[in-house]
Amino acid sequence: MYLFKTPRLLKLLYPKLIWDIKTSSRSIFLTFDDGPIPIVTPYVLKILKEYGAKATFFCIGDNVRKHPEIFEQVKREEHAIGNHTFNHLKGWKTDDDTYLDNFKQADELLHTNLFRPPYGRIKRSQADQLKALNPELDIIMWDVLSGDFDMTLKPERCLKKTLKYTRPGSIVVFHDSLKAFNRLEYVLPRALGLWKSQGYTFELLPVQTH
Repeated sequence: MYLFKTPRLLKLLYPKLIWDIKTSSRSIFLTFDDGPIPIVTPYVLKILKEYGAKATFFCIGDNVRKHPEIFEQVKREEHAIGNHTFNHLKGWKTDDDTYLDNFKQADELLHTNLFRPPYGRIKRSQADQLKALNPELDIIMWDVLSGDFDMTLKPERCLKKTLKYTRPGSIVVFHDSLKAFNRLEYVLPRALGLWKSQGYTFELLPVQTH
């Protein structure tokens, strides 16, 4: 069970997490989780380039270790980088010390002040410890979840829901993963094409490297 649109109440309950970006322009903040991997990440980069779009890639440290050349391509094409832990750990089911160590292991490769907890699941204690470790760290959630990871979701419905809920300032989640590729391949160029025709631009999340 998941929601395509993050409820306002949830945003109010967790105000220290970043759910969307306040903007006066028609900007969308595209994000991609779980890469980098062969085939899918290069496809995403190709489509983004075709539409003049920038995005933020929340990378799994172990995937960066396995595919450094693709990671370098993401950076070379001037997209932003975020930490997504080294092994895609679910915070609710992981003790705090293990979670923090896994974050640090990924950070040795990524060097970013952006972090997204896998599955969007993080304990308050884990969030507090991460902020204590790096006071400039922003924990990024989302406003719109495309649902591309859902293998039962038809690509057409994935596109329809994503378009329905995206607004100026929305942080939109896609996944550069094999699991999501069937829907992503259909949705991404169509969504970008329509948004661009409506005057949207695709911006990087605010990021500081350290």
